[in-house]
Amino acid sequence: MKRICIIGISGKLGRYMLEHALARGYEVTGVCRPESVGKLDKWRDRITLYPGRTDDRAVVAKAVKGCDGVLTVLAPWGMSNYASGTAQAVLDLAEPHARVVFSCGWHITRDGKDRYSWKLRTIVHLVNVIGRAVRVVDLKDQVEACRRIFDSDRDYTVVRGCDLEEGESEGLPVWSAHVGDPVLASNLVRRTDFALFMVHALTDPALSRQAPAIVGCNTESARTHAPDHVRHADGLSRLGAAPA
Repeated sequence: MKRICIIGISGKLGRYMLEHALARGYEVTGVCRPESVGKLDKWRDRITLYPGRTDDRAVVAKAVKGCDGVLTVLAPWGMSNYASGTAQAVLDLAEPHARVVFSCGWHITRDGKDRYSWKLRTIVHLVNVIGRAVRVVDLKDQVEACRRIFDSDRDYTVVRGCDLEEGESEGLPVWSAHVGDPVLASNLVRRTDFALFMVHALTDPALSRQAPAIVGCNTESARTHAPDHVRHADGLSRLGAAPA
């Protein structure tokens, strides 16, 4: 892995992914809205930017050319199939050998085996109803985007994040193949560690064609239910979760 592209690089998650990618020595290209380019001034001499919408196929084609990996923030904004358009552009235009990693939430399910609490189901329902009513958020389109990813023949990982908080990195999050696993009960992860997991997924073969649900490695549920969770000399904490 030498050259990667970050689709949605100017957002909070995107900028954290950028920092982790540069720390690993990757050459980075990125796509962001033209009005957000200024957010990346800190790194302007170290990255190549392609301003444009993340579902703009012409822009995405230029950005992903020659990249070994693509990290994509699947934002469910608006009512114009933004998430599914973004996912389809990456699936169609990334290099054939590229590892493609996408971010979303726990509400996405790959095989229907996730077990959701009534609280999460209620929140997702309300966000979808209200978001569509005011034409701001369309979670159904994010579901459609992930369906296309799961149905593709790509070397993908769909990282499903939980509630986010700011703060210094605690290490690589713990993951499970299914929501409902007790190890995920704390439902919290540092945003920078979500980004760290995204970058890590580029080179972890255990995550190929998986949809890991993650939680912070220092949360109560991770410490209680992950006995194989260890801290290595490189500072990354890992759980050898076997996909079910």
